[in-house]
Amino acid sequence: MSIFTSLMRWIGQKLAPLAAEPLRADGSDNDLYLYKRISVFFKPYWPRLLIAVLITIPIGALDGAIAWCLKPYVDTIHVGKSVAQLSYIPFIIVGFTLVQGMLNYTSIYLNGWLGMRILGDIRRALFDKLNTMDVQFFDKTASGKLILRYFKDPESVQMNLLNNTKQMLTRMFSSLFLIGVLVMTSWQLSIIAVGVLLGILYPSTRIRKIIKKLGHESAQADGDFMSFYTDTAGGIRVIYSYMLQPSRLKAFDTFQRTVFDKAMGRVKAQGMLTPSMHTIASIGVAVIIYLGSKMVVDGSMTTGAFVSFMAAMLMLYNPLKNLGASIMNAQLSLLAVSRVIEKLDMAIAVQNAPQAIKLPPLAQSIVLEQVDFEYKANQPVLKQVDLTIQKGQTVALVGPSGGGKSTIAQLLPRFYDVTQGRILIDGVDIRQATVQSLRAQIGVVFQDNFLFNDTIAGNLRAGKFNATDDELWQALSQANLQSTIEALPEGLYTQIGERGVMLSGGQRQRLAIARAFLKNAPILILDEATSALDNESESIVQAALERLMRGRTVIVIAHRLSTIRNADKIAVIEGGRVVEEGSHEQLMAHGQVYRRLYELSSLTVTEQTVAA
Repeated sequence: MSIFTSLMRWIGQKLAPLAAEPLRADGSDNDLYLYKRISVFFKPYWPRLLIAVLITIPIGALDGAIAWCLKPYVDTIHVGKSVAQLSYIPFIIVGFTLVQGMLNYTSIYLNGWLGMRILGDIRRALFDKLNTMDVQFFDKTASGKLILRYFKDPESVQMNLLNNTKQMLTRMFSSLFLIGVLVMTSWQLSIIAVGVLLGILYPSTRIRKIIKKLGHESAQADGDFMSFYTDTAGGIRVIYSYMLQPSRLKAFDTFQRTVFDKAMGRVKAQGMLTPSMHTIASIGVAVIIYLGSKMVVDGSMTTGAFVSFMAAMLMLYNPLKNLGASIMNAQLSLLAVSRVIEKLDMAIAVQNAPQAIKLPPLAQSIVLEQVDFEYKANQPVLKQVDLTIQKGQTVALVGPSGGGKSTIAQLLPRFYDVTQGRILIDGVDIRQATVQSLRAQIGVVFQDNFLFNDTIAGNLRAGKFNATDDELWQALSQANLQSTIEALPEGLYTQIGERGVMLSGGQRQRLAIARAFLKNAPILILDEATSALDNESESIVQAALERLMRGRTVIVIAHRLSTIRNADKIAVIEGGRVVEEGSHEQLMAHGQVYRRLYELSSLTVTEQTVAA
């Protein structure tokens, strides 16, 4: 026992620097809690799961049967000096092995089928959750981490949890039946064997917490590394333009080193576990060989019983010696389960109120009433904003960069919720309306419109999913894009690449306008929709926008003030407040901030024209 205690103390000293406090204080870090939460994905398949569990019993039982068959066979040879009497036993052992092989195949097939079904269900649930998360969540979460957490973690659950559970159940039932053989063969030696078994299991309890901590750290490092890859793909033109390859390679080496160090920490923990278990097992086997041999010599145990006992003991040792890998896999799967449950339980900031109503089409006005907003606590972006937009009006929001113009545009469709105050549509606080009915009334054209890696038709149907080809062509015509698309070899069904990379900036804008035409929403938000275009593209896009604006309530955000002179109302936003409000003529006559901005804008346009 002193050797065993010394060994455990040495392991603890070596691994102590890796230990940490419990990861979470709530129940989400409890293994039973995690199994209970993830079990909802297993319930639809309980008949097959039951078969998969039950089939591990005969697989394990056959190990015990094979070991038990050796006793009469060896005793017959030892006493009768003949194999004729029990010559069928080797064939029975072969038969047992064949049956065990077929059962193992069935078990593997069942686990594979269940694994893929459950993997799909978990991914679907996570994707559904992802689709409901508020915009602020995406602002704070790198795309690489999204991919890892929402796509790879379910795979980890499927691969590690199901396969490892199957292996552990098989080994558990095998161990139980083999222990039964040990007890029936020699209860005295079986006491020692069970003591060795407990000694083998003990180190795992010491190292489990360390593996869990290292697993969390490895997942964090993997997520950072994945984000680095997505940044590289998204910023490749910047990398090429500024010749950043050497610095990016240096950053890669840093990420690689971090991932390597975390992985080696896990290897170290597992490496400490396996030899300690082997050492304890070998001591136990040596003691049993010595005592068993004495019992055979003094006649208290037959040779066949001793051979059967040793076979059962060694077969029992075989699954136990792999326990280190099983414990590692179990911890990794539980870490993945923990992250999946964490994502599924994540609070959604913007969601429907308990008694939310379906918002009817805009009939009178949109009112911002004493609106405050902050992205980060105690860092206000909007302060006491009051603004009224009548149905059918075009209202322009202008002002210096960072003043809060785009924030107002994002509050109206509830991409974010106001911190204080209210936004009312026909007197209804938009937080009391369903998000779906609110957003159905709002069309948006951004400065940088996102296009999916799909066909032109697929991107257009985001505006109206059941639109016919004729409706798509009509929308393209209204957006001044029909002739361009007709000239493409595959027309509507031309793939445009990631973020619409196969199209020019002006074409991407007009495709977004066509999408807004298809949605046909009564409220339209134009957020810097032409600011990134050259003069020629801007004039084409502007013509399409003017067509889109007809008969709608429009909120325009623009830096080029010459484009909003004809707006019904202009609100000047500076420092998060509405500092001036009126028509172009009124503000030029009486407004100071607007007049200054307009004069600067006109000067910039003149300089660009001269330069051209």
